[in-house]
Amino acid sequence: MVFPDIPSRQPWIPSFLYHTHTHTPTPPSSVETKKTPTPEKSPSFMIPAPSDNRIAMFSPQYYAACTAGGIFSCGLTHMAVTPLDLVKCNMQINPAKYKSIGSGFGVLLREQGVKGFFRGWVPTLLGYSAQGACKFGFYEFFKKYYSDIAGTENAAKYKTFIFLAGSASAEVIADIALCPFEAVKVRVQTQPGFAKGLSDGLPKFIRAEGTSGLYKGLVPLWGRQIPYTMMKFSTFENIVEAIYKNAIPLPKDQCSKKLQLGVSFAGGYIAGVLCAIVSHPADNLVSFLNNAKGATVGDAVNKLGIMGLCTRGLPLRIVMIGTLTGAQWGIYDAFKVFVGLPTTGGSPAPATK
Repeated sequence: MVFPDIPSRQPWIPSFLYHTHTHTPTPPSSVETKKTPTPEKSPSFMIPAPSDNRIAMFSPQYYAACTAGGIFSCGLTHMAVTPLDLVKCNMQINPAKYKSIGSGFGVLLREQGVKGFFRGWVPTLLGYSAQGACKFGFYEFFKKYYSDIAGTENAAKYKTFIFLAGSASAEVIADIALCPFEAVKVRVQTQPGFAKGLSDGLPKFIRAEGTSGLYKGLVPLWGRQIPYTMMKFSTFENIVEAIYKNAIPLPKDQCSKKLQLGVSFAGGYIAGVLCAIVSHPADNLVSFLNNAKGATVGDAVNKLGIMGLCTRGLPLRIVMIGTLTGAQWGIYDAFKVFVGLPTTGGSPAPATK
């Protein structure tokens, strides 16, 4: 997709994400017109129209834009790969029946038809939209916050630690938002007949295991997502910086937006492959615990084994997460470009106070 550099991008941006400041020139007239007082405007946290104002870095509008970008990048991409996620979860839970990627799709097609490939898409969309909002919005906040604490010199010297700390802090919050949706999603996808989706699955889940049951998988989810996100953000930032430093002859600010977004996708894809490997054992645990009532981590280890935890469903997850992460960074940075912000990475750590 081409993202041309155009003077005004306002028509491309949903109207609820910005406010406009229109000004109609007063025609010259010898007759003095009576001016009516305008009501005092209350402070707004909406994103200003890019054609009128530039969003100040690290302002409330900046963090609002990053949060909105996170919603689009995570919610849409996870929903798009629902068929892959569904096969992966079933391979983890029932490997005797779902022996491989190809046979897994074949079993689903025979038993549930094409419609079955998208079972659980609603909790996926809503859960990962909530997670993406917190993940990206709070990452930008904590990255700046920890840079301010470290000071200019240390923030630049230890920028990777800033990336790691900022992403870990953001993911702790993001997983609290995701966990209930993830619990229902796994149950819907791996137990045919349990429920059609979120609307009937959520109340049925609560009746069976109580509200606390929605967070039964929170600790394993943290175990999966925190290492994943730390790898995702720190690796992405360093890969993008290395690409601009070693592979592109121009400074980042002289590169076209199309090239910058290509770098974002490439850096995201490479980071995603590493993320999938690091977080896969915990991903198997999350699927196992959310599928079986009363199951424990010990039960999962005994049944799957250490090797099974590390490798079951891994090839499919590498393909899924690599593509997913690359697309997420591409969408996130494309949204930032549309609202007048620079793409992520390839520049020094945030300036401190």
